[in-house]
Amino acid sequence: MSGSGPLPSPPPAPAPYGRSPLRDWWARRQSAAGAAVMATGIVSVGLHLTGYEVASRVTLAMAGAAWAVLAADFVARLTLERPRWLAEAGTPAAPTAVAATTVLGARVSVLGRPTAAEALLALAAVLWPVLLVTAVRRWERGMPGSVFLCCVATQGLAVLGAALARAEEAAWLAHTALVLFWLGLVLYCVALPLFDLRQVAEGAGDQWVAGGALAVSALAGAELLAADTAGPHLWNDDDAGVLRAVTVALLVLDLAWYAVLLAAEARWPRPGYDLRRWATAFPMGMTAAATLSVADTADVPWLARPGEVLLWVAVAAWLVVAAAAVTGAARAVRGRAAIRSRAPR
Repeated sequence: MSGSGPLPSPPPAPAPYGRSPLRDWWARRQSAAGAAVMATGIVSVGLHLTGYEVASRVTLAMAGAAWAVLAADFVARLTLERPRWLAEAGTPAAPTAVAATTVLGARVSVLGRPTAAEALLALAAVLWPVLLVTAVRRWERGMPGSVFLCCVATQGLAVLGAALARAEEAAWLAHTALVLFWLGLVLYCVALPLFDLRQVAEGAGDQWVAGGALAVSALAGAELLAADTAGPHLWNDDDAGVLRAVTVALLVLDLAWYAVLLAAEARWPRPGYDLRRWATAFPMGMTAAATLSVADTADVPWLARPGEVLLWVAVAAWLVVAAAAVTGAARAVRGRAAIRSRAPR
């Protein structure tokens, strides 16, 4: 697979998806639904961190509704369209199902709903090894930005695990999250040489995951530091110092990626809408959330102001992508309905 081209298309949908214009449209776009949940969920997290609770809960409800549709479609394809499910599970974008579940779980855990968050963590943990192995087996050189989603999914588990460990003072869960944190960094280092750097100039949106994976890694580090201060003593001074240094370094590298990718967008504009733009909105929101979290847990208070600025940039990007997605969906459904109405019977 060439990194300069689009992600591989799944096999044609069987009859159930061809019965209505809406289902026909969804069959070609459900792969982007996970990224949409991730982007919406992380915007909700960022709004919560900055005190905009009403807006945070509204976006959380939207993310939850989108996740429910995604989950229902996932189960339907697994049980009724197994060949299609297997084909999609082998694409680089497959781990979005795990990442979307953990982002939603991380926000739910803050609401004081540990049972729901634990259920989401358990579901993500079951899906993670299956989707991780099938995706990694198809890695090769010249990959698009979605190659980093294995790191994102792994660090998402670390974020949610650390958040629940802090809430429930569960040391074993915090130590498990720490293992996942380091594994996620290993996966990033393995994926980086496979990433086609031409995507920085040519990518349709998912090239931003190269930085977003570092952002979620920094957020995982921040959550692990918070788990240590909120409950039982988890790390000694040396371990905590290393974790803090790595977390700050990850944020710095993420911000460097952010600057490079933003400059590339200005140098090589890509104004047309593409489904992969959800994979732009998510890293922007994750960078904001990571900056705000590191400012708090790593004792770097001056980062709070840049974090809030980055949040509003992410909100603006999310609004643009969401508006384009809704407009495109309405146009596509109307167009398919018109074609079918003119078709001979």
